[in-house]
Amino acid sequence: MNYSNIQRLAIAVLVATLSFGATAFDAADVENSFYPYKTWDSEFPGYEPGMVINQGNVDQFEDAMDPGMFDHLKNGRFEMQTAPTGSLELHPNYIQATRDAAASPPVLNAEGIVENFVAGRPFPEEPDVNDPNAGVKLAWNYQYGYNWGDNADICPFFWKYKNMKNGNLERTIQWCFRFLNWKHRVNTQPTPELPNNNGELFRSIYTIALEPFDLKDTQLLIHRYKDDLKRDDAWLYLGFQRRVRRLATGQTTDAFLGTDVMIEDFEGYNNRVSDYDWKYINTKNVFLPFHRHNSLRLSEDHQEADGYQYVEFGGKGACFADTTWELRKVYRVEATPKDKNHPLSRRVMNIDAQTFTLPQSALYDRKGDFWKTFSICQAYPDEHHELNKGSGVAIDDCFMVIDVQAQHCTTGQFKGLLVKDDAAQARMTVQYLRKAGK
Repeated sequence: MNYSNIQRLAIAVLVATLSFGATAFDAADVENSFYPYKTWDSEFPGYEPGMVINQGNVDQFEDAMDPGMFDHLKNGRFEMQTAPTGSLELHPNYIQATRDAAASPPVLNAEGIVENFVAGRPFPEEPDVNDPNAGVKLAWNYQYGYNWGDNADICPFFWKYKNMKNGNLERTIQWCFRFLNWKHRVNTQPTPELPNNNGELFRSIYTIALEPFDLKDTQLLIHRYKDDLKRDDAWLYLGFQRRVRRLATGQTTDAFLGTDVMIEDFEGYNNRVSDYDWKYINTKNVFLPFHRHNSLRLSEDHQEADGYQYVEFGGKGACFADTTWELRKVYRVEATPKDKNHPLSRRVMNIDAQTFTLPQSALYDRKGDFWKTFSICQAYPDEHHELNKGSGVAIDDCFMVIDVQAQHCTTGQFKGLLVKDDAAQARMTVQYLRKAGK
């Protein structure tokens, strides 16, 4: 083969590699992605917004239910208060970053990793069931979503362990969680990335326990890299031992501090895209927990000095948030872990089509049996804490992880604020774990 033939072959291979999973999008795709309810009807036979769905009428709505939530309703564990579907519009800068990418759109390489991505939603076009990459594109939209914006604090954040059979509250942990996007930033300066990011980090999560005494100063730090094929780094500082230890890869799928939650479950799914196989199932209307915080019946517990009140819980074992449920456009995805030793066989994930948050998932154990439901309540930012108004972020406001096999649950109540933390970069280091733990 002469040199010119070799050159032509190399160019052909390069073009094929760069075009794998490439799909151009236009302004109409962006408009449809961020404002879906201009053209999509949130309707279902027999459903009227504001009605209560319970054990007596849930059968007629099964096709609009996450399988886990249908199981809870069918067994009379709670009643679902519905509300009219609203448009929760993300920050204009995030939407504009998506528009700006149309001239040179992100692509998937042969390993299913997104490339040529700066910021915004990587793949705003409507998923196609005939596209073998549709599932992984949706996963990337979630991974690079605007969940908690560029940086945020949840403090305090109450986790409660509950026996669903008898309603006993077994334990309460008070946390502070902090999130920082190093790259793909769109709103909080500097954009699109922070300086001095020698490790090429994409995102970091830091958390510290404030109470009870035996867990005080326990800290967790997670670093996720821009390179999705590079494994996360995670460190745990145990307050009672006063030392930092690196977490082994498998420990992110262990029950975290005795809860019903894995580290991999944080925010709905907290791992690399490349750790799972992703299959797009369909697009449909599904009931999801979306609410207007200031209009809810709120808890009298843990009231803050600024008057903020947390979401209340009820239902069987006080495992169910007193949220409202909206019939929303959902992309349903089945995610299968590549690791055969993983405790899950699959996740059935209901991704909200407008916000690309993950408000509802059903988790199946290694045998394939239904195991847990994971719900994360989404609050409209302009009807939440004063500091969140205008943020264009779907606020994680409460969560409930319910183990139906063990009849146990872990619930969470948030005070999440979209605020800039000038010390955030320094906080996301192993050195800070040691300093904060002294």
